[in-house]
Amino acid sequence: MGATVNEVETKPAARSPVVALTCGDPAGIGPEVVCLAWSATDAHSRARLRVVADADMLADVLARRRGMPRLGLEMVAPGDRRPSDPDTLLVVAPGPTAGPQLPPPAAIEPGVISAAGGASAARAVLAAFAATRHGMADAIVTGPLHKEALHAAGYEVPGHTELLARACGLPDESASMMLWLPATHRATEPVAGLGVVHATLHESLSSAIARLSSSGIEAAGLRLVSLLAALLGRPPRIAVAALNPHGGEGGLFGDEESRLVAPAVARLAAAGVAVAGPLPADTLFLRASRGEFDGVVALYHDQGHIPVKLLGMHRAVNITLGLPLVRTSVAHGTGFDIVGKGLADPSSMLSAIDAAVRLVAAGWPSPAWQTTER
Repeated sequence: MGATVNEVETKPAARSPVVALTCGDPAGIGPEVVCLAWSATDAHSRARLRVVADADMLADVLARRRGMPRLGLEMVAPGDRRPSDPDTLLVVAPGPTAGPQLPPPAAIEPGVISAAGGASAARAVLAAFAATRHGMADAIVTGPLHKEALHAAGYEVPGHTELLARACGLPDESASMMLWLPATHRATEPVAGLGVVHATLHESLSSAIARLSSSGIEAAGLRLVSLLAALLGRPPRIAVAALNPHGGEGGLFGDEESRLVAPAVARLAAAGVAVAGPLPADTLFLRASRGEFDGVVALYHDQGHIPVKLLGMHRAVNITLGLPLVRTSVAHGTGFDIVGKGLADPSSMLSAIDAAVRLVAAGWPSPAWQTTER
C-alpha cells in the first residue's frame, strides 16, 4: 500500500471536511440506508458528503427498492470540492476491479451472499481509504458488509477494522473497535452517551480470552479516552469490565481480574485517567447507561455489543480506534432478510455521519499520514 503511517507528513484538515460514504455489500440494506441518510442528514451544512460506489448500482437501488427517497445522481471526481445537498447524490467511482471478473454491483442479486458483493464492498472502502490517505477526504463512513461474502471475494480479513489496519500498513491488533451510543432524552432509553471499546476483535471466545493481556487492555483504555475526550470536549470517566462472573469472586471463578485486568487499570490511573475496575459486567453497563461512566472497556466482542445493542441498536455507531483516520460505521448488519421491503432504518448511518463530522472538527486523530493537501 505504499508508505506506512509514520513515513508521510502531516497535513491539516479542511474547514469543510469531505466525508466518504460507502454502502457495504450492495446485496444488503447498506445502499438503502446511505440513500435514506443522505436525504435526511443535516451534515450537508457542516461537511461535503460523497458516496464511493458504483453509480449504476445506486441508480438501480433508487429505482427498484421500496421506500427510497427521490434523489438525483451525479458523478464527481475524487478531488471535486463542490458542496453536497440532500437532493443529489454525489458519487465517486471506486475504480477498476482487481482480480477475477465478477458481475457488476448493479447485477448482484439482493439478499444473496456472493463474491461479487464482497468484492464491491471491499473495493469501495479501499477507494475511500485511498482518497483519505491522499488528502481528498477527511473521514470514512461505512455501510455493513458480509464477512462470508468478503472471504468469498478473496479478502482474508474479519471485517472493515482489520482491512483498514492493513491498508495503513499496521497489524490487526493496532486497531480497536468502539461502539458509541449518542445521548438521548427519551424516557425509555439512557440519557447519557456511552462509548464501549473492545480489547479483542472478531474471533472465537476462547481465542479472545487467550489473547487478553494487560498491555492490550491498557491500550484500549487509552484509545477510548482519546476518542471520548474529542466527542465530549472534556476528560471522560471510564471503567474496565471484569472477565469472569462477579468479577472473579476473589479468584474463586478465575484469576484474570487480578492477573491481567487490575494491573492495566492501575497503569491507566497512573497515567491520569479517571478509571474504575475491574467491575462485574452484569451491573457495570447499567451503571454506565445511567451516566456514572462515559465509557467502558469490554474484554471481548459480545460483552460490549449485547448491552449497547439492547440500549439503542439503531442509534449506535461503530468507530475504529488506533488508526490515523476517522472511520465510523453503522452498528448493524447487512439485513439480507429485509432488503427492498422499505424496512431499512437509517438512524445508525445518520449517527455515524454526525460522529465522523464531529471527530474531524475536533481534530481527532492527528492525521500524520496524508500525502496531498487540498
